[in-house]
Amino acid sequence: MVWRGAAVPLTRLRFPSPGAAIASAMRAAAVVGRGFTRGFGPRTTHHMPASTTPVVRTDLPLGPVIRGKVRDCYRFSSPAHGDAMLIVSTDRISAFDWILPTPIPDKGTVLTAISEFWFEMLSRGPDPVAHHLLTTDVDAMGLPAAVDREPLRGRTMLVRRAEVIPFECVVRGWLAGSGLAEYRAGGTVCGAPLPPGIAAGGRLPRPLFTPATKAASGHDENVPFTTMADHLGHDLAEMLRARSLEVYSRGAAHAASRGIVVADTKFEWGRLPDGTVILVDEVLTPDSSRFWPAAVAGSGRVPDSFDKQFVRDWLEASGWDKSSTPPALPADVVAGTRGKYLEACRLLTGTVPEGLA
Repeated sequence: MVWRGAAVPLTRLRFPSPGAAIASAMRAAAVVGRGFTRGFGPRTTHHMPASTTPVVRTDLPLGPVIRGKVRDCYRFSSPAHGDAMLIVSTDRISAFDWILPTPIPDKGTVLTAISEFWFEMLSRGPDPVAHHLLTTDVDAMGLPAAVDREPLRGRTMLVRRAEVIPFECVVRGWLAGSGLAEYRAGGTVCGAPLPPGIAAGGRLPRPLFTPATKAASGHDENVPFTTMADHLGHDLAEMLRARSLEVYSRGAAHAASRGIVVADTKFEWGRLPDGTVILVDEVLTPDSSRFWPAAVAGSGRVPDSFDKQFVRDWLEASGWDKSSTPPALPADVVAGTRGKYLEACRLLTGTVPEGLA
């Protein structure tokens, strides 16, 4: 019930089918409050408060819902909210195009806190970046009385609804992931030639803008800039490239001052009805970025990340075939992943959400 594939309109997104692991997770789920499903992952005593209960799904009486890998997005049916949308970051976690049966407690709260920090920071200064965030204060969102606000606190954004531009604006500053594999094979990253001799996890001569779109399989598909320009028009594509590189530069500079390297990241942009282009979705989070400890970056290998790479590595070693129902995550992997997200939040923003440790 919690992870029904039919509830997600993205056909390329795979949810676990009912099997031993997912059935166990569903039996452990409980409906609480008004319109929330909270699932309890494997119990652990490793850095996890006993009261932590992951939010894995919301069913709010607000209007049509679109469920992504992590977020539940509501288009208000009430005209009082105009073009606003509600975005709830759940504690779901995905890997290899599957929603995993085990949530990561407080993950949605951490992602919301980090995005709010960046939106606020980027909106300051001589060159402010327009974005979709209106508020994270659930008491200021005009929600109906039937909605229990408590499970929403800290993980919910009221945003301006925008037409999402159908390209992920990826910026790479360091050599890792698919870029590293391509560079080793032919000396290029997303078709851009690079000088020889860059080591794994090495810094690129300059940040590269490498747009991507979604293939039918659900994997990010790198495309040439010319493809993006042909689809969107040259002026808009150039604007997105310039703005994405600028946001990356500002974010990477702040992160570096806090001991984090932003190896790569992806941005999403949208257009308001009047044509204004704004930054949407999440920004420079562990889900959208590859964060490395600065102390070990450039050491000749790809460092461990402050993100769900911890989960990916465990799945790779588990023997899972990536085409059947994923296994439940063990308690130490859940706790370790939660710790990575909290550490990234603490370093980037200087704090963690209230009540988390």
